[in-house]
Amino acid sequence: MAKLKPLYDKIVVRRFEEQEQKTPSGIIIPDTAKEKPQMGEVVAVGEGKLLNNGELKPLKVKEGDVVLFNKYAGTEVELDGEQYLVMSEDEVLAIVEDAKVPA
Repeated sequence: MAKLKPLYDKIVVRRFEEQEQKTPSGIIIPDTAKEKPQMGEVVAVGEGKLLNNGELKPLKVKEGDVVLFNKYAGTEVELDGEQYLVMSEDEVLAIVEDAKVPA
């Protein structure tokens, strides 16, 4: 199995899957009509942000954190049949504390 190792201030996020949605009358909403979740679990982080003086500033986000991000954040990649987002730590809007990761 391949593993992504992001560089510098980049992180890899596995977006949470949406559950099947129905309208109150029972009509199933197709995947193409749904917006993608804007929350996910951080599965890998880079070593830090490279500063102008050559030093690395550690990232605040760590593996296992649940994060909230903009709907257009990151670049989607597929690896071993799984979908991931690779984004800069700057694109993370918030860390969701005490969040439960869906199975």
